[in-house]
Amino acid sequence: MTLPPEFSLIARHFLPLAGEGALDLSDDAAILDVPPGRQLVLAADAMVAGVHFLPDDPADTIGRKLLRVNLSDLAAMGAAPLGYLMTTAFTKGTDDAWIAGFAAGLAEDQRVFGITALGGDTVATPGPTSLSLTILGTVVPGRAIRRAGARAGDDVWVSGTIGDGALGLRVLRGELDDATGHLARRYRLPEPRLALGQAVADTVHAGMDVSDGLVQDLGHLCRAARCGAEIDAAAVPLSAAAAALVARDAALLPIALTGGDDYELLFAAAPGAATAVQDAARVAGVPVTRIGRMVEGAAEVAVRGADGRALALTRGGWSHF
Repeated sequence: MTLPPEFSLIARHFLPLAGEGALDLSDDAAILDVPPGRQLVLAADAMVAGVHFLPDDPADTIGRKLLRVNLSDLAAMGAAPLGYLMTTAFTKGTDDAWIAGFAAGLAEDQRVFGITALGGDTVATPGPTSLSLTILGTVVPGRAIRRAGARAGDDVWVSGTIGDGALGLRVLRGELDDATGHLARRYRLPEPRLALGQAVADTVHAGMDVSDGLVQDLGHLCRAARCGAEIDAAAVPLSAAAAALVARDAALLPIALTGGDDYELLFAAAPGAATAVQDAARVAGVPVTRIGRMVEGAAEVAVRGADGRALALTRGGWSHF
């Protein structure tokens, strides 16, 4: 018997992604055993064409980014990946080769991160293409990193570099130049810091990943802690490519600080934990930088320049509404 078009598409492109518990994608749900002595961690993120990725982005990088931004949510909680569910709403008439490229990107990163698909749904839409992924992970009970818990006096840390994603989007739009290709790649392929999240879970007081902009996301930690934060703008780590652009145009620094799409980890830890944080980062192979501190007062973020004055920022970060 010939498969209906939807099921034929699933068999061609998504069945090879399925892992244990997915039941060969032949049932309406998966069956999964949670490892003994672990708690289940779940997160979901959606990506919409023209909002979270550009229409001419390579299909494989879109699949990889969809998986990676969700893995970043697990990293932020110190969790290890277990599997994922995915819903795809492809624009009617989407070329089969495009879907094959999308699935190939997922397959590549499944190998990189040791994760498989558990199931989901595939539909058609008049547009735009909309993609949603629900990630499942596990953590030792009581060890999940939460947004709440930072304290006045804590150091504020970030992993990697900040601003690459926001500047990379502008490069891809033709608004900025970056001959290295680094910034565009960072926009298309963020790096979920899974090893770092698990390494610092016992050390930090609070944390999250930076998706909507460093300043705005630090504000979330402030509200959860009911205190403020101060950032030293000069301490915020920039990649060589981002630093070169900011050196030519200082107006790009606020974009780097608030633009989002970094998917780096942001966390607060006691000053006395600095050595433990740095040791954990070395083990994880991810650089970390101390950029400021939590302070008593209103749940607000001040970004201070070299003169100690707060920089005037027109916005804190990305908003979907």
